[in-house]
Amino acid sequence: MSYGYGWRPYVSVAKRRRLAAKEIARMKKSGRRVSPVTIGGRKIAKTFWGESWCENLEAYSDYSNRLPRGRTYVRNGSVMDLQVETGRIRAIVNGSSLYDVDIEIKPLSKKRWAGIKKQCAGKIDSMVELLEGSISKGVMEVVTRPGDGLFPAPREISLRCSCPDWATMCKHVAAALYGVGARLDHEPETLFTLRGVEPVEMIAAAIASPPKRRKSGRGRVLKTDDLSSVFGIDLDLSAAADTPKASRPKRRAAKKVTKRTAAKKSTKKVTKRTAAKKAAKKVTKRTATKKTAAKKTATKKTATKKTAKKTATKKTAKKATKKTATKKTATKKTTKKATKKAAKKTTPRRAARRKTGSPTPKKRAR
Repeated sequence: MSYGYGWRPYVSVAKRRRLAAKEIARMKKSGRRVSPVTIGGRKIAKTFWGESWCENLEAYSDYSNRLPRGRTYVRNGSVMDLQVETGRIRAIVNGSSLYDVDIEIKPLSKKRWAGIKKQCAGKIDSMVELLEGSISKGVMEVVTRPGDGLFPAPREISLRCSCPDWATMCKHVAAALYGVGARLDHEPETLFTLRGVEPVEMIAAAIASPPKRRKSGRGRVLKTDDLSSVFGIDLDLSAAADTPKASRPKRRAAKKVTKRTAAKKSTKKVTKRTAAKKAAKKVTKRTATKKTAAKKTATKKTATKKTAKKTATKKTAKKATKKTATKKTATKKTTKKATKKAAKKTTPRRAARRKTGSPTPKKRAR
């Protein structure tokens, strides 16, 4: 079917949501993993990583025209599915129909990643602090620096959408990009997977960088003759000079080994924590789905009960109206019979008088 200028007729938001829900249910039945973007309230992102992603998008003038429509779409829950992979974002956005959005982002170069790690070395304490965004201002400036930080620039992004809009940045692509910002509130590690780097490397670089040593100021050194004159003792320091000093490199090597083991232990702890958090999120999602299913069944039961009551009341009202109608017809019949009997009781004299027109005799006075 052809439409004027390639645009389809307007479809209401409620109808679009119903159709999209049916399509998503069909996808889930076929075994496809679907993860929609849900936003509570007007604010899309609330944490450091999500807000920084949205600010990075809004900082470029190339995207300024279509971003407002994308914000309304993501707030309405039109991003039905969002999948983030290494160097790629795939989404299904609900418009006049379901549109497929495919965004490719170039991975972070090794030179740029090495510069970020070098500048952040010694400034990040743990993996949890990094992912929660509780980091210093210096690290924030390095990470969010346009062109040199973790966030991609427009020249590193290629956009595609199956909608008939001629613009590369359509409202469906903008909604998918804002959906990534909302997803970073709950899963900040997806930014590192998108850029093809590991956040653990930033922690390892921070631990491996040795602290700066202060220069030890040299004081006055007394000669052996002065010492002997002060204490009155003959000192023989030739034997002390001949004895070799203890080798320090071994201690340094041992310190390096302990630092490496400590770094490995910290990374293991962080991975365990993240795994525990993910497991807890899955359990909460399952319980939430069970609760919603129970609520839906309860509402359906109450609705069926109400409909049954309404039908019963309607039936009783019909029966009552039928009874009243039968009573009225019975009373009419009885009145007709009474009138007929009264007509039969009239005397033949009166009937004859009525025919002849003679007056009725007057009653005798007693």
